[in-house]
Amino acid sequence: MTDSPRPPDVDRAAASRLAVAARRARASLKRDLATRVITPQEAMRRAAADATSAAGTLRVTEFLTALPAIGEGKRDRLLAEMRISPVKRLGGLGARQRAALCSWLDARFPEPRPRPGRSSLVVLAGPTAVGKGTVAAHIREHHPDVMLSVSATTRAPRPGEVDGQHYFFTDDAEFDRLIADGELLEWATVHGVHRYGTPRGPIDRAIAEGRPVLLEIDMQGAFQVRQAEPRATLVFLLPPSWDELGDRLVGRGTEDADERARRLRTARVELASQGEFDYRIVNDDVAEAAAQVVDLMQASAR
Repeated sequence: MTDSPRPPDVDRAAASRLAVAARRARASLKRDLATRVITPQEAMRRAAADATSAAGTLRVTEFLTALPAIGEGKRDRLLAEMRISPVKRLGGLGARQRAALCSWLDARFPEPRPRPGRSSLVVLAGPTAVGKGTVAAHIREHHPDVMLSVSATTRAPRPGEVDGQHYFFTDDAEFDRLIADGELLEWATVHGVHRYGTPRGPIDRAIAEGRPVLLEIDMQGAFQVRQAEPRATLVFLLPPSWDELGDRLVGRGTEDADERARRLRTARVELASQGEFDYRIVNDDVAEAAAQVVDLMQASAR
């Protein structure tokens, strides 16, 4: 009996690299699920579209325990109720199993649904370092018909920021006066340090004229705007992945290590609030993300 031929070393090395890359991709996907960068429904859609993708090759046991507040006991009960083998991968689920799991996910983790009767006011928010300012700047440059609100803030300007264009930079005393005189549509203390707010007058006038208005603000401010203007459309800007969000925060170079860690902790909380928004847009490409925001604004204005 002859031994089967041994695969060339180069083939084994290539296979090993592919296996490592696949494991890393699945690990990244589990982090995205845990931090709510993507919804479990989106992972299911990816698995159905490509059984060889990171989502498709993820074991259903790992998928469920990656979700917030799902431990091993809850996971095992769910699998037994849905008659899904724990060795199954998402891409290998049968039609009945997939439908049962998707139904449970929709009940436990509902995806955002847009509300009817929206105004021409669109609020763009999202976690730290996701690129809200970059997307807003792209819209300012390429869509002059859109009014971009300029916020007031008590923080110091970053390099390249211009007073009155990027923000109205104020001290604490002036910010107190704006609040007392009712001149802010919303305001909030962000990261427990600086205050940001939106001047009310220009926004009210633009809405009355039916002009599309974009507010690029923090999460607290977005919810205040919804209270003040219930017809506003809230858009949540997402990073392509949790790892990418961390890389962007490091690459920005404006915070030290302790501040970056604190902002990432805040980002986890902010990502958990995305279900309260009307739409979600992934900022993988700035021009594409900006185009999607503008499309929403034009649809609201009609």
